[in-house]
Amino acid sequence: MARFEKYNIFWQVLLWWGGWLFINLALNDFENFILRRLYHSIWNLLGVTIIVFFNIRFLLPKFYFQKKHLQYILSSTFLIGLTVLLLYHEVFPWSDWVSPQSSGRGARLGRPIRWIPRLVPLIIAYLGTTLVEITRYANRKEKEAMRLDKEKLETELKFLKSQVNPHFLFNALNNIYSLSVTQAPQTPEAVMQLSEILRYMVYDSNEAKVPLEKEIKYIQNFIDLKLLKDSRGMDVELDISSAAPSLMIPPLLFIPLVENAFKHSKIEDLKEGFVKIKLSSIGNQIVFNVCNSIPAQNFTKDKQGGVGLENIKKRLQLLYPADRFELDIRKEKNKYESTLKLIVT
Repeated sequence: MARFEKYNIFWQVLLWWGGWLFINLALNDFENFILRRLYHSIWNLLGVTIIVFFNIRFLLPKFYFQKKHLQYILSSTFLIGLTVLLLYHEVFPWSDWVSPQSSGRGARLGRPIRWIPRLVPLIIAYLGTTLVEITRYANRKEKEAMRLDKEKLETELKFLKSQVNPHFLFNALNNIYSLSVTQAPQTPEAVMQLSEILRYMVYDSNEAKVPLEKEIKYIQNFIDLKLLKDSRGMDVELDISSAAPSLMIPPLLFIPLVENAFKHSKIEDLKEGFVKIKLSSIGNQIVFNVCNSIPAQNFTKDKQGGVGLENIKKRLQLLYPADRFELDIRKEKNKYESTLKLIVT
């Protein structure tokens, strides 16, 4: 038996027996109580100990917490009845020590009302321990459920992040490779941008929240690497002028929408392709809008796939209550627009 359970049983015995003793002292003359009911109180202590011990150690865990409620009620009734008979029945020599005054043993047993004072402290101890232990069990289960939910949340977030990170890395490496093949002078700067991207992915992405300015820097590096791939200049706009850089957000929150825009827009089409990104904030509300062109023919730039909208929605649901975010997706004839609204704290 664990030490905590020993102390739990000990203190509950004192609590329920002490409560019954206090009631007796309040309802009876103290001197008469001492002279007449001292042995009776000691026997009550023994009975309460039996009830508390067996209820906590056996009946509740074996029956009630296993959802065997009928067996629990029957076993409890048997335990209380057996305890009363063991302590007070006339066949035992100690029954005379603890029996109240009467005109005779037969009269004593023939009047059921005389058993009530013997049953009451045991029933109080039984009901009290049952209530306390059920409450403790419910609290323990609630904590376990919260712990499991937290572990599940962390696992799902890590899984979602693992889906995001490799795709960003592959895109960045492809851009660096293109620059190195042509021996472009922008290669050192691109390497530095890739280094910043990796630092953000490896270190900052493990934080619960990061300043908005770090996410903005990540997006800028990502776009710069994309633009370096084509020297003719692609139609890409980034407006972050009205964004508060100190607001705290989960890392890698906006970049999947940016990545999807580049993936599906056919941005290399200098005549029709475009990507327009705007990030703004008012108070503690952030609005992130991404709009990209839709090619006339179906186009998939990256056969390996990226982070789908369902995964983006799932991560938002894990991170924020329903009333603190809104993701609006609109598809028109020649453009695709995503707007994410967040209320951050």
